[in-house]
Amino acid sequence: MTSRPYSARRRRTTAPGAVAALAVLLWAAPLRAEDTPDPPDPPPFPYTAEIAPVEGAEGLAAIAAAVAQTLTLRERAPTDAPGLIGRVRADLPRLQEVLRAEGYWGGEVRATIAGLAPDDPALPALLQAARGPVAVVLTLIPGPRYAIGRIAIAAEPPEAAPIVRAAAAASGLAEGDPARAEAVLAAETAMRDALRREAHPLAAIAGREIWVDHDRRAMDIAWRVAPGPRARFAAPEVTGQVRTRAGLLRRTAARPMEGRDYSPATLERGRRALLALGVFESVRAEPAGALDAEGRLPVTFHVSERPLRAIGGSLAWETNFGLAASLFWEHRNLFGGAERLRLEAEGARLGQSSFENATWRAFATLTLPEIWRMDARLTARIGAVRERLDAYDRDAILASALAERALTERLAIQGGPVYEEGRIGRYGEFQDFSLLGFVTGLRYDGTTSLLDPSSGVRASITATPFWSVRDGTSFTRVLATGSTYLDLTGDARSVLALRGALGATLGATRDEIPLDKRFYAGGGGSVRGYTFQSIGPRDAGNRPLGGASLLELSVEWRQRISGPWGAVAFLDAGSVGEESYPGNGDLRVGVGAGLRYATAIGPIRVDIGVPLNRQRGDSAYALYVGIGQAF
Repeated sequence: MTSRPYSARRRRTTAPGAVAALAVLLWAAPLRAEDTPDPPDPPPFPYTAEIAPVEGAEGLAAIAAAVAQTLTLRERAPTDAPGLIGRVRADLPRLQEVLRAEGYWGGEVRATIAGLAPDDPALPALLQAARGPVAVVLTLIPGPRYAIGRIAIAAEPPEAAPIVRAAAAASGLAEGDPARAEAVLAAETAMRDALRREAHPLAAIAGREIWVDHDRRAMDIAWRVAPGPRARFAAPEVTGQVRTRAGLLRRTAARPMEGRDYSPATLERGRRALLALGVFESVRAEPAGALDAEGRLPVTFHVSERPLRAIGGSLAWETNFGLAASLFWEHRNLFGGAERLRLEAEGARLGQSSFENATWRAFATLTLPEIWRMDARLTARIGAVRERLDAYDRDAILASALAERALTERLAIQGGPVYEEGRIGRYGEFQDFSLLGFVTGLRYDGTTSLLDPSSGVRASITATPFWSVRDGTSFTRVLATGSTYLDLTGDARSVLALRGALGATLGATRDEIPLDKRFYAGGGGSVRGYTFQSIGPRDAGNRPLGGASLLELSVEWRQRISGPWGAVAFLDAGSVGEESYPGNGDLRVGVGAGLRYATAIGPIRVDIGVPLNRQRGDSAYALYVGIGQAF
């Protein structure tokens, strides 16, 4: 058995006298440089270089080509003939380490320059006489790959043996596996991570010894693992803020962390909580290297603030109604407590015959991250709308104040009052209305992305009782939506997306429900191929009447093609019924395809939908352009 260290000890290689001599030389070098000009650089020596194919271990050649300086420096740093010989000689031990790192501990490396070995005495004269590029060939002879042999793991202190054994089970390394250096390092990382997930933040690999037995063609490993003490989080600190109040930041970071058992996932939740305030460009967590006097782990978050103000907008286009445009301005930290004020305006149906038939909306939204220092977010909104739609015309003032509280990292509950006042009607006949409602809802989001999810589930349900201030009538509108995303290839290149929606109105018939509170289907975010709000019952003028219930289903295949480009194929279906239970109306189906172009703010979407069972007056197709996936 041959014992070889996995990593060599540092050794002192420079004597004190040599250091003094080097200092003198460095001091004198500028004086000599002034007296003696530098010799001219030798002309570059042309050569070609390759890694000979390795039969049975093709991946080795690619790794060797990335490591060998004879190849990597050929274009970037030309050299002369003696330099080429030295470069090839230096690559031999370098490539030997490549073999060992991949488990070929008995392999060897050979090299030829113009057919001769680098140490051949005839090589310098041959290179001096060369008239063209000479060929350099590096050959790896791996031999048999060694396997992992005996694995020994000792705990420090010995009393920690049970927790260390549990962590060792997560190492992923077993006898008989290829004896690769990467696998050994990955096993150490896995053991450390397993211990940290079990509330041991200072877990470390205290020592490692490796023996290579060439007779057995095996590599034996002995680890010493120190889990360190269990710990909880101390109250975190936040540094780097300029305009944001420190108290808010400490409370925000502490809520998911302080007093809880240490885990990397909990630490990440604290970091995300700070990012969710919307005022920081970046948030970096720095756990301390030691526990405090109470045995807790201090953590410091380093933050970098975003610009205070932002302006932006969006464009969308639909075949039947043309352009829609929106513009917003926001202040991200209005009073120093991460209060966000957003002013926005939108114009839709701009492709109509005149701006009089277009739809306009304007809103001011103030979002507070806390309510009386409690973990709840308040969103207050007030605005005005002027809508000119096929289903109805509406001029109204709207106001709401919704509070939302996170129950878990992915589940949140919300509630709050809403108020609407204005006039609504059809064919130029308007009626005044005043509605008071109270929104209650539950929302779950387990997806990987807001605008372009590739896996996970997203669901929400809202129930909003409304009361008419003018005539005292009441009804309750209920809407449940859900979607799931299946990453079929594991790399987000092929995703199957499914969506469903159910809506119902309780306490009123269809005709008793205000026009804007009825259910409608059709359009880019509903059933593609059909005009916006066109699905369902219609009046004598062929205008949508809406319904008391809703059913929508969608299936979409999302395929990444190349780089940022992707394509989709979809089938949408939906029905709007006069009764209060979903599914009692005629089901309309649309199919189509689209293109996607991935950007930092979500994919740019272009879809073409075709209705399979049109109603009277429906178009033969519809084109949609926007940002973000359809659902």
